[in-house]
Amino acid sequence: MTIHGEPDARLIDALAHAESSVRLRAALSAGTLGDPRLVEVLVARCALEPDFFVRDMLTWALCRLPAEMTVPRLTVELGSTTAQARSQALHTLSKIGDRSAWPAVSELLHDPDDEVALSAWRAAVALVPHDEEAALAADLATALGRGEHPVQLGLSRALAALDEAAAPFLATAAQHPDPRVRAHALATEQLRRDPDSGFAPSLELAKRVAVTGSGT
Repeated sequence: MTIHGEPDARLIDALAHAESSVRLRAALSAGTLGDPRLVEVLVARCALEPDFFVRDMLTWALCRLPAEMTVPRLTVELGSTTAQARSQALHTLSKIGDRSAWPAVSELLHDPDDEVALSAWRAAVALVPHDEEAALAADLATALGRGEHPVQLGLSRALAALDEAAAPFLATAAQHPDPRVRAHALATEQLRRDPDSGFAPSLELAKRVAVTGSGT
């Protein structure tokens, strides 16, 4: 059904209300309504919404709209200078699951902002074509050693999700001259082999092994 005119002004105002509970209800209403005229408003709100739960509801609302309208707009948002806009667009694209967004998503795998990079890694695993999984694993492996624990865990989960496609690149990284990279590769391989293993203990053990190995 084609809907003409302007979207509900009261709903648009509610999406920017000072109270997060009001914004949450507005985002829920937007998703329930499913009005495609709200695409621009919802995407714009994602870029500046401070509340995690409201952002998640905004993503849900966008997922309820036609992908042929949301995916091109979200792909444009990946070029935003605002980190949250890029991160939330990546998150939403991963939930929509339209692989046409893959080329644009793959451009952000090494975004300087950690939250954007984390979102890009998750989205990449969800959207990568099957014949490009090895290339993605090779690219992700170059980021081993980046960041602190949450970033390293996010990268390890992405590589572990690629499973056998990531194995040869983790094996190579386990021989890297940088002990930080070696430790991260070893902990990631442990996670790949045993998803139920604790990442933090594995990383600490791998760090000791990596440092010991560098001294031999």
